[in-house]
Amino acid sequence: MEIGIREFENRDRQAVIAIWNQVVEDGTAFPQTELLEGESGAAFFQAQSYTGVAYDKDTGEIIGLYILHPNNVGRCGHICNASYAVKKDLRGCRIGEALVVHCLEQAKALGFRLLQFNAVVKSNAAAIALYEKLGFVELGTVPGGFRIGEDTYEDIVLYYHTL
Repeated sequence: MEIGIREFENRDRQAVIAIWNQVVEDGTAFPQTELLEGESGAAFFQAQSYTGVAYDKDTGEIIGLYILHPNNVGRCGHICNASYAVKKDLRGCRIGEALVVHCLEQAKALGFRLLQFNAVVKSNAAAIALYEKLGFVELGTVPGGFRIGEDTYEDIVLYYHTL
């Protein structure tokens, strides 16, 4: 499969909402608990500094996405944050790597100086291996920073990458 990445368009709305909601429903990576839908979902993706959409160049199928936005405001507004989602049945096909690499380039083009991840769930070994492969630096660990289910907590790891 040849992966292409382009900017989100409203016509992508249903596909990206479905992929985003898969990650939210899994409950093991995103902090969000509410699912996106219709117009509010499209507004969410359009409100980001950039939403990238991964697609299969042969079929045009939407296979993943990322959102990029400031991590803070004012004097810390040069630091951005991102989240990545890959269609569940295609995870492990290097789509995430393509998304992260594209995101780093896009963040730099938008004038950000650092990309910071605030909450990488420690059991997400694939994401951690990818981030470290791409040169992200671990900042530290927040014990029990992520709630899985109703009463289970897992550590989160913070990372940054200089752009």
